[in-house]
Amino acid sequence: MFEFIRSHRRWMQFILLLLIVPSFFLVGIQGYESFMRAEPELATVAGQPVSRAEFDQAHRNQLEQLRQRLGTQFDPAVIDTPALRENLLNQLINQRLLANVAMDNRFSVSDETLRNTIAAIPEVQDNGRFSPERYRQVLAAQGMSPTSFEAGLRRDLAVARVLEPVGQSARAPAEVVAALETALTQQRTVQLRRFAAADFRSQVNVTPADIQSWYDANKQQLQIPEQVQVQYLVLDEAAATQGVQVKEEDLTAYYEQNKNRFGKPERRRASHIMIELAPGASEEARKAARAKAEDLARQAAADPARFAELAAKESQDAGSAAKGGDLGWLAPGMLSGPLEKAVFGQAKDQVSGVIESPSGLHIVKVTEIQPAAIKPLAEVKDQITGEVRKQIAAVRFSEMASQLNKQVYDQQDSLQPAADAVGLKLRTASGVTREGLLPADQAGPGSAADSPDAALLDNPRVRQVLFSPDVLREKHNSGVIELSPDTMLAVRVAAVQPAHVPPLEKVSDSIRARLIDERAAAAAKQAGEAALAADKASPATTVPEGYSAPQTVSRQDPKGLPRPVLEAAMRLPAGTLPGYAGVQSGADYTLVRLEKVEAGKVDKADQDSLAQQLSGAWGQAESEAMIRMLREQYKVEVLPAAAEVIRGDQQQAAG
Repeated sequence: MFEFIRSHRRWMQFILLLLIVPSFFLVGIQGYESFMRAEPELATVAGQPVSRAEFDQAHRNQLEQLRQRLGTQFDPAVIDTPALRENLLNQLINQRLLANVAMDNRFSVSDETLRNTIAAIPEVQDNGRFSPERYRQVLAAQGMSPTSFEAGLRRDLAVARVLEPVGQSARAPAEVVAALETALTQQRTVQLRRFAAADFRSQVNVTPADIQSWYDANKQQLQIPEQVQVQYLVLDEAAATQGVQVKEEDLTAYYEQNKNRFGKPERRRASHIMIELAPGASEEARKAARAKAEDLARQAAADPARFAELAAKESQDAGSAAKGGDLGWLAPGMLSGPLEKAVFGQAKDQVSGVIESPSGLHIVKVTEIQPAAIKPLAEVKDQITGEVRKQIAAVRFSEMASQLNKQVYDQQDSLQPAADAVGLKLRTASGVTREGLLPADQAGPGSAADSPDAALLDNPRVRQVLFSPDVLREKHNSGVIELSPDTMLAVRVAAVQPAHVPPLEKVSDSIRARLIDERAAAAAKQAGEAALAADKASPATTVPEGYSAPQTVSRQDPKGLPRPVLEAAMRLPAGTLPGYAGVQSGADYTLVRLEKVEAGKVDKADQDSLAQQLSGAWGQAESEAMIRMLREQYKVEVLPAAAEVIRGDQQQAAG
């Protein structure tokens, strides 16, 4: 049959054409194109689609940026939420919307504005100024040309101008600023009376029937999520250093190679007489300067004790002349070649000949010598031992890491061979879930939460690997997980415990404690509400019993009051005093008695700052209102496929 097809290829092409062409008429050209494209649309803006591919690309970019920013703390299960995905989709829709508005209204950006914007980008500046060379390098590193980048930036700047006037012109109304200013600065004098839940615990009675009833009604709250028992190996500096022995000959060699680090080099104190000689001086000027310098050198050499006197009188270095030519203490490397050679090459109190340098002509005298002081090996032995051990450990760490990488793959169903080969201890911990580590009372013996390695096992990357299909279901060794340059892990799931509700006997005590807390709080509230009713009915001139001394608070200075108590105090009407309110604060119930209300004082700078902040928030609100209006005008429609993307259904299925 295949031979027949090869022999009659032209006939077969004609037959296939007859079969395919009618299909266009049956399903329609549009349906065929849709079938070929098969690209889900999440939304439309003026009839233009926002595709799933656009969203996926933006989503990957966003997660990668977050991964780079958060490092080892990046956990997709925590960060990649429906709220984040919905916000990203709205950003894409709004970008498309504003681009349409900019195009329809012919918004443009001048060449000068574009140039100024690019020049202000720090990454393309050199010493605070725009660098064309750096500009090209930065773009090349991103795989972009100046033409494409400038076209995109011009488009983005034009789009930004759609909302720019709204933000610039927005001003919060004066009455709004005044009202918020009053709310922030108003001072209120209050007295408090607290009904502590702890005082009512002795009155609470919880029966076994109460516990059983709560257990039956709230099993979902008690469910312990799926957890794994982990076997793992840790390769870190401590593991690489363990057992490292440093030989005496290694210490001696290291000491000899680094002697200058274990003491002070020789220092010398010197004085000089300087005669100025400009680099471009004429031959006549050079001869005159040298003649004077040589005469001073002869005088100083004849009577070195007069050196300071000659320097003070004749030296043209004003700074040192006033000190008899003293240059202070000098270490090797502080002077130029000829001067350094003179200072460190002659004996104490010896006077040099004339030395020429770029700054002039010099006569030098060494006044004091402080010999090099090197600490003996015995004195720095502990320090050297630690440094040598670290060097050896660094080499050993690299070798162990290579061996560990190899071993975890050679026998994938056990970490013990890798542990034996590398010389690491195989460790075990329980109670690791997708979201974190279980408390010790839920995890049982060997709890990861109580382990010295809790921070390593709770790392999002480690948990992500543990619950990957190959490691979780097949119980294979993971690859080596590098958490930092000096810390690596290899993990394996030893056992999986499915999500379950613990039996009543294991949670009975915690349920009892919870019920006691809840009922004590309810009793405190009931007593507080009864006292509140009585206090409201008491004479205004009498302060009921149990209240604390008066204190003046404000939203800016809450004096340590819990947030609910402060808000209750600030919300009480100021027209009728005293005023009373009751509020739950944690398990306790607090009564608030308002005695006095005073206006706070605000200086001009704070008023201006508040008005500016409120105007910014007002502009943001107006911009959002304008976007909503433009969405209606441009007929933005969010399609049903967007719901799956926001929920993350397909991402989870892929995982």
